[in-house]
Amino acid sequence: MTGAPTLPGTLSIVGTPIGNLRDASPRVIETLGAADVVLCEDTRVTGKLMSAFGLRVRLERCDENVMAEKVAGVLDRLAAGERVAFVSDAGMPGVSDPGQRLVDAALDAGAHVEVVPGPSAVTCALVASGLASEHFFFEGFLPRKRGAQLERLEELAAIPGTIVVYESPRRVAETLANVAEVMPGRRVALVRELTKLHEEVVRGEAAGLAACIAARGELRGECVIVIAAPAADELDSRRRAMGGAALSLEEEIAAGLAAGEPKSALAKRLAKSFSLPRAEVYDAVIAAASR
Repeated sequence: MTGAPTLPGTLSIVGTPIGNLRDASPRVIETLGAADVVLCEDTRVTGKLMSAFGLRVRLERCDENVMAEKVAGVLDRLAAGERVAFVSDAGMPGVSDPGQRLVDAALDAGAHVEVVPGPSAVTCALVASGLASEHFFFEGFLPRKRGAQLERLEELAAIPGTIVVYESPRRVAETLANVAEVMPGRRVALVRELTKLHEEVVRGEAAGLAACIAARGELRGECVIVIAAPAADELDSRRRAMGGAALSLEEEIAAGLAAGEPKSALAKRLAKSFSLPRAEVYDAVIAAASR
């Protein structure tokens, strides 16, 4: 169990702009400027960010290839009372990048860890897609090989929530075609160039969107694919295909409560899935929670 910090230094996990430099908050700039060292994935990328804000702080490479060998040195710096900042190339560190390992080690060592919020492509794309966001699953990057990717998409298709996937512009057309093959009737949004001048959101059913993007040729800019949650009948059919019967209302309520889902949100979701009055389902949720 981690208790109160025992090391005098501070590790700051700093979210940086994902495209538009004006998204950097005053606190982000202040934290980076006050650091004794800034750890980053690519010193050239972070160097441009620091230069844009007139900051002169030592930068050290700390990507996934060298993270393991850097951790001990970071802990020594924290033990000496230094302020260490960690950034990814863009967005919120620790989300689909190696920052999590550093935070885990720092907390175990008794260091003070603070998070300085910044933009995240996950949440920005989810909101920009216009698809339901009450429940979502962040996948990150899918496997590159087609067979492995199709297999993973089959697994993801059974998740009762919206799915967020990162993809390279060079591979996005092929990935959308695979999504269409596994989930042809789903609504899908492709969100591209988030926060930049040419930000774009293209939406449609999976098959139609895949064809549209394929016809455009290679795109530019980082891409995020947002896949709508399955309808109740699709979810039930997938569960049966996987060898399991559809859960009853009581079983769904028990599973939702066990997962910590808020009662009102659980009632809303299940009322829609079972085509029942929301008040009736909410009463059942409350009764199950009180047992």
